Amino acid sequence: MLLKKIILHNFRNFTGNTFTFNPRLTFIFGKNARGKTNLLEAINFLLKGAGFRDTKEEELIKLGELESTVEGELIGDNDSVSVRIDFAKKKLDLVKNFYLGKTRKIRNFYLKEVIPVVLFSPEQIEIIIGPPSLRRDYFDHLLSITDPVYKSRLNNYHQALRKRNKILETIYDEAELREQLLFWNKYLIENGQYITKKRDEYAQFLNSHKRIDSKIFSIKYQKNEINLERIEEYFSEEKRLRRTIVGPQKDDFQIYLGEMNVNLYGARSEERLAIFWLKLNELNFYEKIYGKKPILLLDDIFSELDKDNQRLILLIIKDYQTVTTSTNRSLLDLIDFSDDGSYHTIDL
Repeated sequence: MLLKKIILHNFRNFTGNTFTFNPRLTFIFGKNARGKTNLLEAINFLLKGAGFRDTKEEELIKLGELESTVEGELIGDNDSVSVRIDFAKKKLDLVKNFYLGKTRKIRNFYLKEVIPVVLFSPEQIEIIIGPPSLRRDYFDHLLSITDPVYKSRLNNYHQALRKRNKILETIYDEAELREQLLFWNKYLIENGQYITKKRDEYAQFLNSHKRIDSKIFSIKYQKNEINLERIEEYFSEEKRLRRTIVGPQKDDFQIYLGEMNVNLYGARSEERLAIFWLKLNELNFYEKIYGKKPILLLDDIFSELDKDNQRLILLIIKDYQTVTTSTNRSLLDLIDFSDDGSYHTIDL
């Protein structure tokens, strides 16, 4: 299934605009602040039901307006379907309605029927250079989308963690503290071990798809496992610190290019390529889970890359429908596809 076109009404800076997309590659060109990222976000919104920037959702609606519509046409081998999301400001809330054809659907059913999305954005470099919490969040977001049990276990774990920490903060008598922690220790272990297992499985999946051309990436999962033995081992330290220090909330992941730790020593171009490696594996993973190819959205991926790496990315992405933004039209000179219809351009 492919995205053929999108129609925007009062979305971000777009008032009433229609854009069409190539089955392979579409470049969105324009100067800064012309709406290139807004158009990518509209595609993401149509196919995931949400934007991808850290702003209030009502800001997706054009300034001064109360309602917006994002509509698209998806095409398969023998058919097509129209999809639409209407959303409006209602007092303090944002109300969304999802449509397949003319039929209104609940959000979860709608999302199962449309195309999976994989997004690269410059802000995701923080996954590499930022604190461990951002790398855990990356794993958790991906696994929660594809595994409802993981999402439930993760929520259970964090709720229990807060309650356990509250007990550690307020109870000073050791006998009473041990008694109060018994239930929460067991509950954390049950949910935490599932989280660790699924994170480990995805790390193994990444390490079974290491290669981008001649570049070999890998990931090391630094587990902080939770079990009764480790809880007992760290009991005195947790009692002193008044917080839980054992469990997957302390996990980390380190990415390597060959033998080099990209998190610690990677140049900007290597950090971008490391994120691109993660995104390629998201494509593989979603295709394996859902049985259909995702669409790839690349926001300004080519900056800070030399021509060889730019050409490499253009070569690799040809197996997926891709929409990418750039200010640099010379990228077109690097395309080496065999047919004339291999790309389309949108100028903003």
